[in-house]
Amino acid sequence: MKGDRVEIVIDAGGSTRTYEVEATRAGRRVEVSHGRGVVEVAETTRSGTPVRTARFMSSRVLALVEHPASRAALPDDAAVTHLPRPA
Repeated sequence: MKGDRVEIVIDAGGSTRTYEVEATRAGRRVEVSHGRGVVEVAETTRSGTPVRTARFMSSRVLALVEHPASRAALPDDAAVTHLPRPA
């Protein structure tokens, strides 16, 4: 969905670097996959064709944060009830 984004923080040998992959147009989405020591983040079209791809060694990835696109609250959304704090 347009606005979805994934933030990747990697170890760059003494410092950290942050990369972002974002769904830039309507109908595109961001997919994350990992296997064989590689983390891959790709922006794809509706048909699944990758538009942009970022690959990182999984041993260097410190954090992978998915940020869904914000949407307005719908009338049928349930109200949030907070749990009481233990004493």
